[in-house]
Amino acid sequence: MDFTVNLCNLFRARFPYIAINTYEESRIVELITDCAADPKLIKTVRRVFTWSQTEGILDDKKQSQGPETKQPLRALEFAHKFPGAALFIFKDFHLNMACTTRPNEYDVIRKLRDMITDIKNGDNPKNLVFVSPSLNLAEELQKDVTVLEFNLPGQTELLSLLDEIIELNSVSGKVKSKLTEGDKEKLVKAALGLTLFEAENAFARAMVKNGEISINDLKLVIEEKKQIIKKTGILEFVDSDINMSDVGGLENIKKWLAKRKNSWLDCAKKYSLPAPKGILITGVPGCGKSLIAKAMASVWELPLLRLDLGRIFSGIVGSSEQNMRRAISTAEAVAPSVLWIDEIEKGFANVSGQGDSGVSSRIFGTFLTWMQDKTDPVFIIATANNIHQLPPEMMRKGRFDEIFFVDLPTKTERSVIFRLHIKKRMKSEEATKGFKMTDELIERLVKLTEGFVGSEIEAVVVAAFFEAFFEQRPVTENDFIKSIKNTVPLVTTQREQIQALRDWANSRAVSASAEEDMKGYEVGETLKESETVKKEDEMSKKRGGRPLDF
Repeated sequence: MDFTVNLCNLFRARFPYIAINTYEESRIVELITDCAADPKLIKTVRRVFTWSQTEGILDDKKQSQGPETKQPLRALEFAHKFPGAALFIFKDFHLNMACTTRPNEYDVIRKLRDMITDIKNGDNPKNLVFVSPSLNLAEELQKDVTVLEFNLPGQTELLSLLDEIIELNSVSGKVKSKLTEGDKEKLVKAALGLTLFEAENAFARAMVKNGEISINDLKLVIEEKKQIIKKTGILEFVDSDINMSDVGGLENIKKWLAKRKNSWLDCAKKYSLPAPKGILITGVPGCGKSLIAKAMASVWELPLLRLDLGRIFSGIVGSSEQNMRRAISTAEAVAPSVLWIDEIEKGFANVSGQGDSGVSSRIFGTFLTWMQDKTDPVFIIATANNIHQLPPEMMRKGRFDEIFFVDLPTKTERSVIFRLHIKKRMKSEEATKGFKMTDELIERLVKLTEGFVGSEIEAVVVAAFFEAFFEQRPVTENDFIKSIKNTVPLVTTQREQIQALRDWANSRAVSASAEEDMKGYEVGETLKESETVKKEDEMSKKRGGRPLDF
């Protein structure tokens, strides 16, 4: 039911005490004032009074009803004795309703209980509304107070605010708008999770920067969301300027993600499409799983939130469960967003609850239920190095849209990775004079690095440039070869683990690499040619993962 209609029904039904949790005092006061003046909504038109500890009771014309009304008990007496139909809005009154340890607090609680019958049965309808960011009711009042959650502004309200700000500043000639209707939708979607005040600040900040507002100001709106994340202390806002072009290979997963960009916008509703739930990426360490998460958030132009499961598990009894609920509610508040859980298996490996009184299993259950039932566009991207440690419930359909397996880079992918990292460092003529990144050079390097993961290839390039830096000369092909010979890759040190991962992924996951990159790719053949791997290392298995093409 619509919040306004629900609230007005409570007024008409003479619910005496209504508590509304919100930071937006101005917005809720304006809404209640509009309701009180509309006979279609509330039937009996009523006067609106507001109370605060600093100002006491003010009427609808901002006139004080006496300095004595600053006292909570006197304010309640004023509301009790007021002869007409009225709505009383008490700001931050929850501080006087929390406990009964002090006599003056109990006087307020007792007064509230004494007033109930008169408010319900009086000749003129009256309601008391308590507005505060949080609520902690004394046990004596828990049956008498109705609690409502006031949602953050929706898309319609934010769009109205944006249009109002643009019109106000365009007329004066201060701001020029370069937003299309589609751009406005993206900007407003990005502002979801902000209060009206926060959204207004974000839009205003974009306008004063250069006297115009455009889709390029999307980052400023996302910047405002950082404040929400920082205040939780559980989630981390990750700044990412990495693009998909910075990720070598993995074309299959790139296509999958590209086809789902903007699926949270209204244009996707024409196709009756739900927002994607998320993906689980497993595979060999150092092959770009985390890089994909950072690149995806950048390409999708969504805030990237990192959930550190270590922060969830706190030493205080009951706080771990509360931390998980806070993390979930924060991710939903800033939606659409990307929630990144790195090495998820380490956080949920011990879900049997043994040794921690069942805390792990309860947190795991809460997270699983949310993954299954969530409706807000929070896209989960989880990475795992050891998939065998994850509980089977995590991997069934409905939790993730797809499970991708990232294997050792193919020849094509290694070629792309080498080109990316060498090009990134070819900015100084002093460091690269006489050096040319030819196809023949890349082919030789690719042949020598069979079985190397992406991070090892980057390390090879960095080490080669360090060799040149040490001798204060341009980099040469021999520097790369020397660096390769000095590197012992994971495929040597963790051969059995990698093969076990491949065997698991063969029938349970989709390959992150494109099918055309995998054709004719036999790991063992080139491994035997590589100088960095012992001759007895023969891995004849093909790459793991179903080679589906998205």
